[in-house]
Amino acid sequence: MLNGKRVIAVIPARGGSKSVPGKNVRPLRGKPLLVWSIEVAQQVSEIDRIIVSTDDTQIASVGQAHGAEVYARPPHLATDEALVIDALKDLLQTLRSEGETPEWVILLEPTCPLRAADDVRDCLKLVGQGGYDSVATFKDADLNPHRAWRLVDGVPEVFIEGSIPWLPRQKLPKAYQLNGAVYVFRANLLAQEAKSLLVGKLGAVLMPRDRSQDIDDSVDFIIAEALLKESNL
Repeated sequence: MLNGKRVIAVIPARGGSKSVPGKNVRPLRGKPLLVWSIEVAQQVSEIDRIIVSTDDTQIASVGQAHGAEVYARPPHLATDEALVIDALKDLLQTLRSEGETPEWVILLEPTCPLRAADDVRDCLKLVGQGGYDSVATFKDADLNPHRAWRLVDGVPEVFIEGSIPWLPRQKLPKAYQLNGAVYVFRANLLAQEAKSLLVGKLGAVLMPRDRSQDIDDSVDFIIAEALLKESNL
């Protein structure tokens, strides 16, 4: 609990990855990718329940074997086009019908295995202090938007009008991007007609690049393995 209010962690893990078949249960440093997120959640004492939302029986078995609850995701919310936010709304509706009334929901994507328990705690600390309805983790942007271009009828134009892409990095405005590692938000606001996980007043927690690796393909697995080996995890 956080300030006497219930907290649940949700790990959305569908089984239909096209880039890496079976991605969410593929071993990373000897344990399934999904398990990294479960174990981080288990280290955060404020979390009352850890739920894996999935459409896949193998993912469900791995989740249960490592101490998580499993809720089946409807097939129409597990397609390539389905949005995580819609699966979360469906899950919250089911939980409410069972009498579960969390104040806070933590979303932990299984594809961000290098996050630490302290990253989750830092997000909870912000919302716990009051004044924020949601908090997300960010990292330094991979590409500063002032260096981005677009092609208009084959002609390159700077993406931000008036920007000077060749300025030294130190002279560019600081830019950040979501790293997908941790989202914390008020359950009741998401249950409304929210279009984004970033609801109400938003706070930010900055994470370093080496813990912000997002796994999308086989190359990302190799990078994550190397980072974990370097940090002796």
